[in-house]
Amino acid sequence: MRNWLSKWLGWFRVVAFLGLLFGLAIRIGDPVPLSALRSIAFDVYHQSKPRQPTAQPVAIIDVDDRSLSEIGQWPWPRTRIAEIVDRATAAGAVAIAFDIVFAEPDRLSPAYIAADNPDLPEGIATALRTLPDNDAVLAEAFARSRVVTGQTSVRTRAGNRAEKQAMADIPHAVVGVDPAPFLLRFPDIVQNLPVLEANAAGHGMFTTRPDADGVYRRAPMVMSVQSKLRLGLAPELLRVATGGGPFVLRANAAGIESIAIARQPVTTDFDGTVWPYLTPSSQARYVSATDLLNDRMPPDRLAGHLVLVGTSAIGLEDFRPTPLGIAMAGVEIHAQVLENILGQTLLERPNYTIAVELVTTFFLCLLVILYAPVLAARWVIGSAVVLLSSYVAISYFLFHQHRILLDPSYPVLSVLITFMIISSVNYLREERQRRAIRSAFGQYVSPDLVDQLSRNPEALRLGGETRELTLLFSDVRGFTAIAEDFKDDPEALTQLMNDFLTILCDAILENSGTIDKFMGDAVMAFWNAPLPHDDHAMRACRTALQMTANIRKFNRRRAATQRLRRMKGRRGKGKRTDTAPVRKAHAIRVGIGINTGVCVVGNMGSNTRFDYTALGDPVNVASRLEGQSRYYGAQIVLGSATARAVQDCLAVLELDTVRVVGKDLPENIFALVGDEALRETPEFRLANALNRDMLAAYRARDWDRTEALLAEVRSAYRALKLQLDAYVDLYARRVADLRSSPPADDWDGVFSFTAKRG
Repeated sequence: MRNWLSKWLGWFRVVAFLGLLFGLAIRIGDPVPLSALRSIAFDVYHQSKPRQPTAQPVAIIDVDDRSLSEIGQWPWPRTRIAEIVDRATAAGAVAIAFDIVFAEPDRLSPAYIAADNPDLPEGIATALRTLPDNDAVLAEAFARSRVVTGQTSVRTRAGNRAEKQAMADIPHAVVGVDPAPFLLRFPDIVQNLPVLEANAAGHGMFTTRPDADGVYRRAPMVMSVQSKLRLGLAPELLRVATGGGPFVLRANAAGIESIAIARQPVTTDFDGTVWPYLTPSSQARYVSATDLLNDRMPPDRLAGHLVLVGTSAIGLEDFRPTPLGIAMAGVEIHAQVLENILGQTLLERPNYTIAVELVTTFFLCLLVILYAPVLAARWVIGSAVVLLSSYVAISYFLFHQHRILLDPSYPVLSVLITFMIISSVNYLREERQRRAIRSAFGQYVSPDLVDQLSRNPEALRLGGETRELTLLFSDVRGFTAIAEDFKDDPEALTQLMNDFLTILCDAILENSGTIDKFMGDAVMAFWNAPLPHDDHAMRACRTALQMTANIRKFNRRRAATQRLRRMKGRRGKGKRTDTAPVRKAHAIRVGIGINTGVCVVGNMGSNTRFDYTALGDPVNVASRLEGQSRYYGAQIVLGSATARAVQDCLAVLELDTVRVVGKDLPENIFALVGDEALRETPEFRLANALNRDMLAAYRARDWDRTEALLAEVRSAYRALKLQLDAYVDLYARRVADLRSSPPADDWDGVFSFTAKRG
């Protein structure tokens, strides 16, 4: 647990986490590139599954190219527009809305014609002046029907008409907080002529604002114009058609929630806009104005319909880019908004979707930050693909089944950027690890092993892992006496121990072992980590044999050096040129314990300081075996697992069945006394057989046979020059004690140690 924590609590994760928070803050600010990317993703959804046309009572009277060809160029006289209103009303239209603004007087009115043509005979001019004004004719047509005049808002007051007229209030009620801060705001408005506005049943805004890329994806249901609430053209047409009652606007601290018209709530975005769910442009919505005026329209075509009057003529340029990737007449967009409201098929992007996107982004990026550095790349990539694909699938499912717009782009982009950053950091860290491996492990493992780790750094798993190891502990026998002799010269003692430990370390490194630690005069090492070795038990045993052989040579060299110094002292009659005292050449002997078992190995410690070490019960057993080597008089003591691994190759003798401190189960222990050459000699085979027979007799409580075999074992050991008299004496004392104090009936021959060391 501590190792795992130390691996993920790193500075780069802190930096990555701060970067994640910064990225979330950017999303909240929603700059143009992010909103554009989100819009493109929604367009892909829209194009992959456009709305299917359904029968709705919505129609468009279209001033199309055919109408201009038959009736004449635009603008038509307002009397012609009045005729369209009267004919549509007579055909059963419930209400009519104009996607056209009549802001200027009709220059084709009779009085204007008389004024514009001063050369007309006075009688004709007088007759023209007495004829009804075209705008008045249109106003009377408005009064005979339910008409919604179209208005357009402007972003500044500059360029608007000098003559102002008061804006008519639209009845409404507000529930919740003041909606003004959230609405689209326009300082001024372009209205129709006062006579037309006065006779209209409603006034709707056909202003739509494109996104940054020029595409019209949203339509305002309600907006603020001159600090007054005004409805869009489509919702105002619906309000008038259903009796002209007040609309209800509901808002909360996050923005606009909904707008209700004729008690039908319509969920909006936070700014009062809606996302129309469009179908491809369809001629089924259109009625050509010339067909209406020339009685070529089916008689029931407009009956019970909400009618919008607009233009699709190419020359009038009222086309807008749409999410479907095609341009569409502006009046048809208003018609589709109305269809969406009536059919309850608007796309929705509720206020909570932003919170869902932020939380999802935070969660997914946090997973990458935490686990990308410690998991294998295939797992990280596979998990990222699954998680991101699942999120995109959920986003598309919500669009497909529930018409909810959940942004797939920002979470995916954030995860990819986070993954790229973490991967880059991992790459740089891996490069640094390659350089650090030589310096970090060069003092603990062999140069060949360092080269392998440099070429294959993934073999060095940072953190704990479970692995079978062979562990070696060595300790100096009689170190207290040696230290006492050097009490007046600690530097010489330090040099002696450095020379001695160098011998041990060289043997370990030559056999590809890893030096775990130095504990005064003791050394701990292990095999099979960080790089694997199938023959780790054999390598440890060969190391132990090499250690004992090198120590014997070291003792002989020290003894020879001390004799030479004494001889020089006697020749010089006590006049020595050096000041170092001539000390007794203590023969250094070591006890070695070796054990094999499953351990946890890895970098362990704190965040600021750690060691590459091994932990586990086999480590403790190896230490206990080293401590018991003195008790049995054997230099190298093996655990049972190690002995099983090497006994077919090396000279191994069974010592005892013991229960070491801290363990309940007994274990057979063995002495390693030589290499392959010794094992193959007839003398060793005889000694090994006699030793097995002696132990069998001992465990069978046959004390007489045990004593007899002990004598033969001693002779066999001496013939092999094995210094195991202490081992034979040990069993001789045990037999004597057991004769005088016979063991209990349940005695199993196991010897239990009561101390950690012998």
